[in-house]
Amino acid sequence: MRKIQGITIRPLLLSCLLSFIFACDRPPQGMVRVPAGEFIMGTDEQDLEGKAAAYGIMKSWFNDEHPAHTVNLPAYDIDQHEITQAEYRVFVQNTGRTPPPDWVNGQFPPAKARHPVDEVTWEDANAYCLWAGKRLPTEAEWEKAARGPKGLKYPWGDAFDETRANVNGQVGDTTEVGHYEKGKSPYGAYDMIGNVWEWTADWYKPYPGNPYAADEFGEKVKVLRGNSWAGLGHFPPKIYNEVKAHYSRAGYRLFMTPEGRVNDAGFRCAQSAK
Repeated sequence: MRKIQGITIRPLLLSCLLSFIFACDRPPQGMVRVPAGEFIMGTDEQDLEGKAAAYGIMKSWFNDEHPAHTVNLPAYDIDQHEITQAEYRVFVQNTGRTPPPDWVNGQFPPAKARHPVDEVTWEDANAYCLWAGKRLPTEAEWEKAARGPKGLKYPWGDAFDETRANVNGQVGDTTEVGHYEKGKSPYGAYDMIGNVWEWTADWYKPYPGNPYAADEFGEKVKVLRGNSWAGLGHFPPKIYNEVKAHYSRAGYRLFMTPEGRVNDAGFRCAQSAK
């Protein structure tokens, strides 16, 4: 027998109690824990040379990421991998939801079972996460999971390294989730950069204190994060690599209408820590 604060606890009961307590400190299987605390979101970088306009890119560089600011989040869990084709099929089979349009006769190619699902709308992604007992991550949750507490530019550090992620034409298609071991985020999440863009819960809105006014700001389009396998178009090699590095930053914000679907957009889920 042992006593805890005057209460007698049998050894077996104590063992069960401790197991329950420690289990609550760990994320569920397939997720990673992001601890409570502050992190740096956004950036103060500026496109002083006007590169976006010079390269023919419509979206201004950095403006919608201003200012760099500190965000304090409670602990939460986020999927270690993007949701795969095989995982999404279980959802389709159990709910009767319409499969992605790139599936043939309701089936994805067998070789792509562990590739991320794509061509899903925001509504599809949100419905899957709710069905799984989770939710889509907020922009802040997604960015902290990718950048860590110190606001790294990329999940692996501040220098772009194309060998650590499946981005912009290197492979020409999706890869199996978890393929890029050296591209993991500080918390152990894979493919936060590359493979597919990932839906977040949030509307595309300015950060507090940002005077920049984008036509798309408001409750019009949802934010996607993390870049993808798809090519960028036709740029000279030096410019292509520079644009690739820019889009691959963990702070980069893309947006699309909630009903939109493309062949390089998928998602992962999150949940508040339990």
